[in-house]
Order: sequence, then structure tokens, then C-alpha cells
Amino acid sequence: MCAAAVAVEATAAGESGRAGWEVAHIFRRWGPAYRVANALSRARRRVMRAIETCRTARLGGHKEHCTDCGIDRYAYNSCRNRHCPKCQTLVKAQWLEDRKAELLPVPYFHGVFTLPHELNSIVLCNMATLLNMLIGAVSETLLEFGRNNLGGKIGFTLVLHTWDQLLNAHFHVHGVIQAGALSADRSRWIPGDPKFLFPVAALSKVFRGKLVDALEKAFANGGLSFHGAASEHATPQGFANLVQRLRAIDWVVYSKRPFGGPEKVLDYLGRYTHRVAISNHRIVNLGHDEVTFTYRDRRNSNEVKTATLHPNEFIRRFLLHVLPDGFMRIRHFGLLANRYKAENLRRCRVLLGEPVELPPRPKLNAAEWLKKLLGVDITRCPKCGRGPLIRTELPPLAAAALETEPPAVMDTS
Repeated sequence: MCAAAVAVEATAAGESGRAGWEVAHIFRRWGPAYRVANALSRARRRVMRAIETCRTARLGGHKEHCTDCGIDRYAYNSCRNRHCPKCQTLVKAQWLEDRKAELLPVPYFHGVFTLPHELNSIVLCNMATLLNMLIGAVSETLLEFGRNNLGGKIGFTLVLHTWDQLLNAHFHVHGVIQAGALSADRSRWIPGDPKFLFPVAALSKVFRGKLVDALEKAFANGGLSFHGAASEHATPQGFANLVQRLRAIDWVVYSKRPFGGPEKVLDYLGRYTHRVAISNHRIVNLGHDEVTFTYRDRRNSNEVKTATLHPNEFIRRFLLHVLPDGFMRIRHFGLLANRYKAENLRRCRVLLGEPVELPPRPKLNAAEWLKKLLGVDITRCPKCGRGPLIRTELPPLAAAALETEPPAVMDTS
């Protein structure tokens, strides 16, 4: 991502009037001591370093000069880390644009599958294994219900989230699911009920069964690690007791009402696909030894409240949600599985009477996205409105000299 990309969120932030505190401020102020006091994985150290340096002179950038009025404007590069609160806007916009070609003129449902909190300690010891297990159990459950209840193959996108509003561990998957299926012989589209997808109670039981079976198999094969709070489950008897409890409780599966049409799907997807544990606008104050942020109380009609944590506890909770390297938190299944997606969607469009091929959509750069999303042309001088601006690249070492007193920086976020 080029340095011009910083203006997308900076402009949006300015228009929303959000507070100026960021996760980056917390990491810069209390992060060094936290790293000394705590043994952190390389992935977590890398995330902290990326967020601390994002859109600063340490990453380099460029200077823009207006030949008409003489103003200089500086912009610094983004870290592009997927856990960074400031680096998701353009990625999300392009991702959603790419998904438009996959929409079919059918109803879509939103489902949520949640792991019981009894498993939190084990997940935190085995992130990649358990999160892959979670997504696998959800996908297998939905594909099975598509075959048995609709008589064909359905398509859906799953998005993993690992947090709740207070940044605690809360492992769940959001699914956006097509209400309909392609028959096994690919000769017809089988429409689903526009008001009801699958019975939630049955989904919950099958989801629970698949995940607990996978968990037992992993334990039998020695594929799980246990330390800290998870140590009580390390012995065969301790693990058996856990499995017994897991099979005895109802697992939370929630199905929301269908979207108001395919055009609403992308708007809704955008709320979930590229979110991080907390966005900067929720941080309202940094005190001497405290961080205050807003959250929605789900048990009290989503009332907006504030929570205050010690900075070390805030950092600990934020780092809980750093995903393993290479882990894909957004995945497509069934008709949308990458290998046969284009072929499947072409066939579905034929059966639904839609144009088989959609017009090509050119990739937009950062400046074009900003103009499209916010109506702001960053190629023009912010003072006199004329341009184009003359750009001079600033490598990281040269840009670092500006950190003590950076003039007219574009990124105000």
C-alpha cells in the first residue's frame, strides 16, 4: 500500500470527530516495558512493532509539494499488518469490490457459531489447531445441511472472530450463506426458504458433535498442548471430564434474519471481514496508568458503556487475538470454494437467468478509492485546490529525521 493510502482513514477520522488516541500510542508508551516483563512470541512482537511504526517516518513515505502555493505535505507509509486498526479500510474496500461478482439473486442468511468458553484455555494453547478445527466443523455442518435439507451444494463465506467487546477471548465464526443449492447433477438451482434456512437447534447439535469428535481425535494422537489454565485437561481423566461437560451443554448457534437483498449483503459483510480486536475510535482516554475505551453491553440492549484497564492488561488482551502466521480468517466453501468458484457461479447464473459474465472491474489505487469512498481528491493541493503535486520519495532513514518535528503531515489519525 502506498503512502497515499493513509488519507483514507485519516480523512474519515477527521470527519467523524473521533478522539485522537490509538492502539499505537498505547504500544509506544507502555509496550517497551511490557516486552521486557513478558515472554512474547515472535508474531506478537512483530504485530506490536508494526502498529508502533505504522504511518511514521520510520517506514518512509513521500513529500508532496504544490508549485502554486508552495505548501509541503508529508505522508508516511502504512505497516499493512492485518492486526493494525489503521490498515484495513482499503483492503476491505477492494475485497468487497471483488466479492460483487459472486453475488447471486437469492436470499442470504447470517449465521454465528460460537465455541463454549470452557475451551478458551485450550484454544489459546493451540491456536492454529483449534481455530482450523472450529472453521472445519462449521463448514462441514453447513455443507451437510445443504445436502440433506436442500438436496445440493450451497455456497458460503466464513469469517473468524476471536474477541468480545471487552477484548476477552470469545471464539466464533460469522457465516454469510446462500439460501439455495446447486443440484448434484448441476441441472437445476434448488431455492431455499426465503424466511428460514436451517433449524438452529439441529445445527448446534451437529456442530458440537463434529468439533468434539475432532478434539478427541487430536488428543488421542497427541496433537494438543496444555499449559497454564489448560493444564487441568492434560490427563486422560481431565480431558474426559471436559468432553463430558462439552457434550452436556448447548452450543450457541445463532441465525439472523435474511438480508434485504443481495445488494445489502456486502454492506453487512463489511462490518465483519476486516475488523480487528478494537478500532482506534473506541479508545477515549489514556491516563497515567489506565486505558479507557467504549464497548457495547450486549446484555443491556447494546448500551454504550466505558471500561478502564491497566495498560498491561489492555496489551495482554489485544495480543490474545494475534493470529498464527499464515492463518486465513476469511474462507469460502461449497459453491464459493476457490478451485471451482468461477465455474460454479457461471452455472448458477445460467440457471437463475442472470448474465453469465460480468463486466471487468479495474483495480483502484489508493487515491481512486479515497475519491470514490469520500469524494476527496488527494492529488490536489489541500490548501489551494490546484495540482498536481510534485512528489519526492522519502526512504525510511531520510524520513526518520523528520520525526522530531514533522511539518504538514497528511496523516492526522
